[in-house]
Amino acid sequence: MTDTAAFFSPSPGAPRLAYLARAGNVPPGLFWLGGFRSDMRGSKAQFLDSLAEAQSRPCLRFDYSGHGKSDGAFADGTIGKWAAQALAVFRALTRGPQIVVGSSMGGWIALLLARALADAGESARLAGMVLIAPAVDFTEELIWPRLPEEARRAIVAEGRWTRPADAYGEAYPLTRALFEDGKVNSLFGREIRTHCPVAILQGMEDPDVPWRHAMRLMESLASDPATIALIKDGDHRLSRPQDLAALARAIETLEGQPRGG
Repeated sequence: MTDTAAFFSPSPGAPRLAYLARAGNVPPGLFWLGGFRSDMRGSKAQFLDSLAEAQSRPCLRFDYSGHGKSDGAFADGTIGKWAAQALAVFRALTRGPQIVVGSSMGGWIALLLARALADAGESARLAGMVLIAPAVDFTEELIWPRLPEEARRAIVAEGRWTRPADAYGEAYPLTRALFEDGKVNSLFGREIRTHCPVAILQGMEDPDVPWRHAMRLMESLASDPATIALIKDGDHRLSRPQDLAALARAIETLEGQPRGG
């Protein structure tokens, strides 16, 4: 594998999605789903690829539209669109069972992917799932309540509001479509099924996804074999060497676990 991205078009006229694929002959493969405004070249994604190389596993990572090297405008994206892209990439570019690793928003996308595969009778494609600070329903549960009142008014009346740049990054738009679509794709309030073993990694010093949010997800996974590791001094990124080691252990422990009902 080179570090030069290839491109995949889910359908005619759709944005081209950049991806990096590593070949391997040891199943299951590893499938990376990144977070909101992140890309496939982040530290955790790079670590996952290095782990796959060391273990001779296949590994696939890609950028959602409007992210990284993929085509499309970020403001045109929604949870539903990005989840549909994940499903299309998963089906077209991976073979055999996969361990899906979803970070932050990628955790939500991973659960939507599992639901779509189950609806199509394809749950056997999932060998397991690692969710890192999973931001399930984050538009409604985590972002909207924290927005200033003027931002909420602008989103409702004008359709978008630009979040100012801060120490963590550049300014970016939040759209009414993002929040409305987030409601359509919400998962909390009912049992969540993956039909595979799940491992959750959650920092207790995470300012973006509180650890109790991850515990709520854990409680919702009532019928799937699931574990959660709370990292007392962990932040949202969970990219320190000890956090990456925990990610490797989580992947290892998923193998051979029962799938659940």
